[in-house]
Amino acid sequence: MPNAIAYTALLIWPLIIVVMFRKMSPERAFIWAILGGYMVLPELTEINVPVIPAFDKTSIPNLTAFALCLVMLNMRPRLLPDGLLGKVLVVALCTAPVIAVFFNTDPLEFGTTQSGRLTMTGEYTTSVPGMRIYDSVSILVRQLIMILPFFLARHLLASEQALTELLRALMIAGLIYSVPILWEVRFSPQLHTNIYGFFQHDFSQMIRQGGFRPIVFMPHGLWLSLFMVMTAVSALHFAKQATPSDRMRAIIIAAFLFAMVLLTKSLGPLLILLCVSALVIFLKPRMQLRIAGLAALLALSYPLLRGAGLVPTDRFVALANARSPERAQSLQFRYDNEDMLLDRAAEKLFFGWGGYGRNQIFDADTGQMISVSDGQWVITIGQWGWVGYLALFGLLCLPLLALWWRYRMVPDSAIPPQAGVLALILGASLVDLLPNATLVSLTWLIAGALLGHAELQHRRSRTAQLEHWRNLPGRTGLMAAARTPEPALKRSFL
Repeated sequence: MPNAIAYTALLIWPLIIVVMFRKMSPERAFIWAILGGYMVLPELTEINVPVIPAFDKTSIPNLTAFALCLVMLNMRPRLLPDGLLGKVLVVALCTAPVIAVFFNTDPLEFGTTQSGRLTMTGEYTTSVPGMRIYDSVSILVRQLIMILPFFLARHLLASEQALTELLRALMIAGLIYSVPILWEVRFSPQLHTNIYGFFQHDFSQMIRQGGFRPIVFMPHGLWLSLFMVMTAVSALHFAKQATPSDRMRAIIIAAFLFAMVLLTKSLGPLLILLCVSALVIFLKPRMQLRIAGLAALLALSYPLLRGAGLVPTDRFVALANARSPERAQSLQFRYDNEDMLLDRAAEKLFFGWGGYGRNQIFDADTGQMISVSDGQWVITIGQWGWVGYLALFGLLCLPLLALWWRYRMVPDSAIPPQAGVLALILGASLVDLLPNATLVSLTWLIAGALLGHAELQHRRSRTAQLEHWRNLPGRTGLMAAARTPEPALKRSFL
């Protein structure tokens, strides 16, 4: 159970954000409001208020930053992207779960009794409640709160300078987090327990390779590992861009953060780090954007490939078995559960089974839940169907596809290198969402910043076209201006 410090931390964080907005630039304050909350606030701790969703480490930073942008910065962010596709995806993301409620009002019963209590034979039933109209309102509010960093980042972090600020914040965050990581590697992952009064996950999963893997204040060691991958890639970017006088220091910082990723003892994120690092070092921004776009297409098409049997799961298990039979068994267990959950999702293809665990598999005799859903893709399809999946993953993939489209005809020298690096980070996060549910506010913040930059580039292109048209020979003089109207520039679909 959370202690008083856990609840106090949640209550104090809005005041800390206010101080940051008073002392820092708007871009930096917004980044650290979301990033800092993700780093230090307690997991699984909520302040429940009637009617509205609970306040936790996700909603409190998001809502506070949004309120301060409205009040202190007098900002009026548009909740819909510029392009038609983005508008459709945002509307679908918010409405698909609401529609799912109306298709899942019936309760589900599993087991051999009708009372829901343990019987003399040891058998019992599980009753999964039907969804209510109230749930539709709650889900809509929760969805909007979840993507608030996406909306705000489109406005605050669209410029090249803001993208650099975001990468710098990630690098600094990695250096700060290295201290508790080293402590937990040495003394065991107990910081959340010591400070907030409870451990946020299964402690046995933190024991690995004859020691411990850290978790600090994040949901799981995998979440921490992916976060440190982001920080190490950011540091590598600055090492590559550093001047000769600063390069050695930047290389040392990047190498140190690489070592922190090794200490998190997670194979998947380590492989992601090695791949992304090679792309950052050897490729130019244009090719980085192309590869990030391919990662987005892979994430979007993965359920189709998985359902059609085109993903070589047997080969992946065999490769894992060559390294560790335990990892191979875990991977096979994951694939078996995905197969069951896909079959379950196929029963309600478009809008899914809704919440309350209705998308899970229950034993028909005992009523016990027998499925485990790990990947964000299979969770989303099971809960909100294909409409919800395409909306959520489509909105996350849209910045990568829009960036590639905007810069496809631009010389490499004109493409900001920070855009390419952040695109690779987002692409890697999308790939990690296939085996894990590592979708957090920081992911939405990066996606919003990149989409905002793509929209900014589009507006610059339109302005340049208009200025070119106005400066054409023969356009001087009022009569010429009256005879030839300004061209209607085409709006972007992306």
